[in-house]
Amino acid sequence: MPSLANQVVLITGASAGIGKAVALAAAKQGARLVLAARREGLLQNVKDSVVACGAETLIVPTDMADTAQVEALAAKALDHFGRVDILVNNAGYGQMGPVEEVDVAAMRRQFEVNVFGLHTLTRALLPQMRERRKGRILNISSVAGQMSMPFSGVYNATKFAVEALSDALRVEVAPFGIQVILIEPGPVATEFGRVAEEAFAAVVNPNGPYKAILENTADMASSFEKMAWPVDKVVQPILRAMTDPHPSDRYTAFTGGKLALGLMRLLPTALADQMWRRIYKLDQLGSPESAS
Repeated sequence: MPSLANQVVLITGASAGIGKAVALAAAKQGARLVLAARREGLLQNVKDSVVACGAETLIVPTDMADTAQVEALAAKALDHFGRVDILVNNAGYGQMGPVEEVDVAAMRRQFEVNVFGLHTLTRALLPQMRERRKGRILNISSVAGQMSMPFSGVYNATKFAVEALSDALRVEVAPFGIQVILIEPGPVATEFGRVAEEAFAAVVNPNGPYKAILENTADMASSFEKMAWPVDKVVQPILRAMTDPHPSDRYTAFTGGKLALGLMRLLPTALADQMWRRIYKLDQLGSPESAS
């Protein structure tokens, strides 16, 4: 595998999980790093770890929902290093809950972080990539960007948007020597699941029509945890996407990969809906017990 030596890599959401793991792996290959995240203390801890690997590192505390902060992140990266060779748009979280019960403010913030922040940072860095006729943009999407599931419709919508933006951008910037690559993880053993579970519990009305589902959240979370890949395993296809001279347009990072997605697309809608109802025990919502 080609090395990342002397490549300037900007990673958002770098304070934990996938972003932290990618930063450490890139540092070991000699990359120079720009690390961004909201939590400055955790970001500093990651910096200490990658500097110990010999990586020149700039940290920029950034809220991806704040356009001015995102634009400042790009400016600081370019001022410090003069360029960004690889952008890893990793920052994001999962706003879970019934579509009906996720309010507009929560939905708006989900799009601000997962979509608009990504778009703002990408736009800010594209001119210098185009000028050098070289650059690589990795957008961390999800299997959730390929199929929608109950109680994650708002999160799914953001990842569908990331997929659409990436597919269009890939064609638009290819003439300038810039590559756009999608990474599609499934469940990953990070804090994402815990945050998503908390977001779900926060929006579901305990006296509303979906109250029976609250009793099943622990079981559902446990089921997804069993399917989760360790974060180091997810980093492997991301490193391939960063270093392969001829990368694929997307890399799946979950059990079954493209085959599983293909089979889901072939499943008739009625059967798929029935499957999701069983998995999430939605049939009980219409029972007298669920209304009591």
